[in-house]
Amino acid sequence: MTYPPNGSAAPPRPSAPPQQQRPPQPQPPGPVPAMPAPTPAPARRTAWAEGVDRLRSAATTEPGRLRIIGAVLALLVVAFGATTAWQMTDRSAAADDVLHSSQPLSADAADIYRSLADANTAASSGFLAGGQEPAAVRDRYEKNIRTAAQKLVTAAASTDPGTASAETIKKLNTLLPQYKGLIERARANNRQGFPLGGAYLRYANEKMQTEMLPEAENLYTTENQRLRDDYDAATPYPWIAITLGVVALGVLVWAQRRNYRRTNRVFNHGMLAATAASVVVLLWLVVGHTVARSGLNASYDHGVRSLNVLHDASIASLKARGNENLTLVSRGAETTTVKGETKDKYDVDFQKQMDVLATKLTAADGLADDAAGRTPVGGANASMKEWLKRHTDAREQDDAGDYQGALDKIIGSKQDKPTGECFDLVDQNLDKALAHEQRQFSSEAGGGRDAMTGLPVGAALLAVLAAVGAVLGIGRRLSEYR
Repeated sequence: MTYPPNGSAAPPRPSAPPQQQRPPQPQPPGPVPAMPAPTPAPARRTAWAEGVDRLRSAATTEPGRLRIIGAVLALLVVAFGATTAWQMTDRSAAADDVLHSSQPLSADAADIYRSLADANTAASSGFLAGGQEPAAVRDRYEKNIRTAAQKLVTAAASTDPGTASAETIKKLNTLLPQYKGLIERARANNRQGFPLGGAYLRYANEKMQTEMLPEAENLYTTENQRLRDDYDAATPYPWIAITLGVVALGVLVWAQRRNYRRTNRVFNHGMLAATAASVVVLLWLVVGHTVARSGLNASYDHGVRSLNVLHDASIASLKARGNENLTLVSRGAETTTVKGETKDKYDVDFQKQMDVLATKLTAADGLADDAAGRTPVGGANASMKEWLKRHTDAREQDDAGDYQGALDKIIGSKQDKPTGECFDLVDQNLDKALAHEQRQFSSEAGGGRDAMTGLPVGAALLAVLAAVGAVLGIGRRLSEYR
């Protein structure tokens, strides 16, 4: 190798030329491509889904399965007890309403009807007696007016404002003083011998027959429907509670059979106690409600139905008596045409009401289930037949022009054998029959209500004990795995 002279270093090699950078290339016009979206984080699972997973995981082990069985048993037994308490509370309350609310109100409505009809009958009887009205007849009229007024006050206090019954009571309270005013005008004119008294009496009777009694009948019908609704609420079987009870018992039996097959132990004291408590509740529910239902149905069939028929018979008797009196008061002033023949209007109405009375007495006799009920009905029927005979004699004398003879046959003394005597016997016998059927209703309905006494509270307590027993029984098995 040749070195440069004087030992100087070799000249440097020429370096490579620096690399030139490319100028930026122009971008084609158009939108800038979007950056790819980041991958979303997985959605968080709901508490319900996580709970289901934990439940599935627990169900894969025997302790987990036992815990699930214990929870299901406790839930079923508590649901059974709660449903039993709920349904039987409703039925017990409805049965109590039947005994202490709706039936008494229905009876009050019937008494209002009867009192008004009886007051109208007494007014016409007193008018027939002339200016010197008998004190007994006057007292009967006043007593019936007071009874009607008092019953209206009682009914108003027990009726919700704005209901149909409240409106009916309001109308009757308005009409009652108007009716009394007309009767007093009739009496005043009758005492002075003025014929205008008869016109006032007929006008008062028209107000009673076309305005007051229809309103009283509406009240009676409404309260009877309310009574029927309470029966319908009290008597149906509590099928939801019974079904839950059967299901709870079935699951308890299955759990104990499973326990026996896995441990070969015949009894688990906790679950056995739960089963016994559930059986007691179910039997109490079925038997208690069956007895209550039987008593309530008997109170309706042998009490309410008979009472309704007897009330109708009593009202028909009162209407018939009033029309019979008015036949003599009007003296042919009011007529009607029947099959082309002109007849006295009040006598035609009398015959119609007597037909109703005969029909209702026949029905009452069929509904009476003992001698105490049939005897007064039979007495009323016999008196009604005698009444018809005497009425025929009175009409014959009146048609023959013997007004006084006809009057004696209607309101005369006992020796004259008046129709009033028969009417009084019909009325008295119907009162006896009504009192008997009312006692029978109270006895049957009270027994039905008493059969449900304590059932709601007892079922709830026993269900709690059953749930505790089931949990303790399962807990006993779980302790073997610790």
